[in-house]
Amino acid sequence: MFLHNLIYEIKSSFRVRDLLFWLILFPIILGTFFKIAFGSLYEKQTKVTAIPTAIVETADNEVFRSVIESVSGTDEALLDAEFLSEEEALKKLKDGDIKGIIYSGDKLTLTVSGDGIEQSVLKLFVEQYMLREKIITDTMTSDPSKMQAVIAALSEEVNTSEEAKLTEGNLDFYIQYFYNLIAMVAMYGSVTGLHVAIGQQANLSELGARKNCSATPKSVGILASLTGTWIVQSICMIICVSFTAFVLKVDYGDRLPLVYVAAICGGILGVAFGFFIGSIGRMKQGAKVGICMSVSMTMCFLSGLMVANMKPIMAEKAPWFNNINPAALVADSISALNLYSGYRVFVTKVVTMLVISLIFYVLGLLMVRRRKYASL
Repeated sequence: MFLHNLIYEIKSSFRVRDLLFWLILFPIILGTFFKIAFGSLYEKQTKVTAIPTAIVETADNEVFRSVIESVSGTDEALLDAEFLSEEEALKKLKDGDIKGIIYSGDKLTLTVSGDGIEQSVLKLFVEQYMLREKIITDTMTSDPSKMQAVIAALSEEVNTSEEAKLTEGNLDFYIQYFYNLIAMVAMYGSVTGLHVAIGQQANLSELGARKNCSATPKSVGILASLTGTWIVQSICMIICVSFTAFVLKVDYGDRLPLVYVAAICGGILGVAFGFFIGSIGRMKQGAKVGICMSVSMTMCFLSGLMVANMKPIMAEKAPWFNNINPAALVADSISALNLYSGYRVFVTKVVTMLVISLIFYVLGLLMVRRRKYASL
């Protein structure tokens, strides 16, 4: 009896076109737009890369050539330098293929394409080289015996701070939109949970009237419906994570299986929220769907789906809110896997989701199971 109701619930869910659109197709479309809009912003605006530079040699300068070779051609190179003729270099500068031209000869000169961080770095590089070259030249003229000590001092890198990475994960600021996309799909699962609750109430739906007249115990019917909804919602969450990870190439770090766990737990929470809303009062289905969608989108908005800095604002104005906002919990649990090497934050967020889910399910079951009808 349980298995029959479970299979029926799964089949009927996949026949609902609205469900397929909002839980599968819409996240795919929105995620694609996110990728188009934000896919390369991090590399263009934040990530430091080697500066494309042309070197035009007006005279032989073997020392400068060796310096250029040492600061380019590696994974963490300062310059992406190439030796060109003046004509080729000017053409590339005009086309925007390079950021500046360094003329190497008896004296270094620099020509840049405009004002910006990369142009400023090039200017600083040339100035530092000329300064060190002058120190060496003056030492050779005044006191050649100190030459070895001066070269050693200039060659030694003096670090006043030690580099320490805050995280080994993806530092792309815009990836949070994809975290919140997964949270949105989880919260849209509230509509499926709402249908389960309404489908158990004879005064709200014809299906509920038939179920209350059947020989199947109410508890078995509710459990079968919820289990079927969990399975369908979990499939939708897996599709969403898989599409963003393998098709859109979103970098979730090296703990992708746990991203699936967080997403599925978020889906269960979304179903629980909808089940609770559907169990309250005698409002018609349309009104309850409106409440579900309005509250879900509000929570997604406050989590940062539409405006990226909404979550920090909420953390400042109401520090407790992000700890109970279901959308924020889903997004934060996935973010924790990317930002932190440990699992404490991730486990805390997932456990919080499961506890809130349990509260919603218990409250919903108490209201639905105690409901009696004088006639059907």
